Amino acid sequence: MQPGMQPDYMEILKLDEGELKRRLAFFELSDDDFQRLATLKSFAERWTHEITDGLYELIMAQPESRAFFPDQATLARVKKLQNTYFLGLFTGNYDLNYVRDRLRVGAAHERIGMPPKLYLGAYRRYLALIHSRLLEYFKGNAAEAAKALESIRKIIFFDMALAIDTYIAAYLETMTRHQAAIRELSTPVIKVHDRILLLPIVGTVDTQRAQQIMETVLVQVVDQQARVMILDIAGVPVVDTRVADHILKTTAAVQLLGAQSILTGISASVARTVIQLGVEITRVHTRSKLSEGIELALSIVGKKIGSKTARAGSEEA
Repeated sequence: MQPGMQPDYMEILKLDEGELKRRLAFFELSDDDFQRLATLKSFAERWTHEITDGLYELIMAQPESRAFFPDQATLARVKKLQNTYFLGLFTGNYDLNYVRDRLRVGAAHERIGMPPKLYLGAYRRYLALIHSRLLEYFKGNAAEAAKALESIRKIIFFDMALAIDTYIAAYLETMTRHQAAIRELSTPVIKVHDRILLLPIVGTVDTQRAQQIMETVLVQVVDQQARVMILDIAGVPVVDTRVADHILKTTAAVQLLGAQSILTGISASVARTVIQLGVEITRVHTRSKLSEGIELALSIVGKKIGSKTARAGSEEA
């Protein structure tokens, strides 16, 4: 997703016709509920402002939730949106457009940083206010009031689930972006010289990171038309069979692209471990020090590091 773009929660949550049907069934929302909710539109129009005002009495009484509404203009705008939301409960039509609208509501609350506890607390007050108004609306007919409340409770819980889903999806999407950024930072490919690249590997190499390393290395080899890729493992704390296998697969992939690999940072303990594990690395150039690996890489591309003494002698001559 490009920076600044909002996530498509319909896609993330796989909310298609089939999923909508399953969700409605899970919340036991039937055609009878849809018809009953539609007939309650006059109730909603009669009481929407009173219910919204009662909801925001709770919200504005709590310092934590009141902080989200810094001025009267903001409060008035949000109340207007809340009235629209409330009336939307009684359309009788709960299709994908309805779901998309409810996801926008949840995303808006998540975006401003309202925690789920406040969101859910507001819904509890919502139901209490609706119940009291239903008893007045159906005065003398408690059975009908109970049926109406049950249908309303179902659709509100349906909405709540969608809202919480947006919170979870937004959190996971944020975590995914952060993890991708961390992985990118943990695999920094450095251009040492024209067509010579270096990847210093630091930290534990698990399967996921190994895949990231291979992908990064191969992309950079192609993009920069590298002839040599140096992999320095001096910062890898443990080199076991799994780590060695990951590294060898990466070097083999590099060779398939027509470049050579040099493995540096091999300590005496790592060399001993590799031999004891029986890992075959004879096809890869190896050096104990990074400086030696860079020198070898330069020789492969036809370059040579001259000493200061040699340069000084040639200048005097």
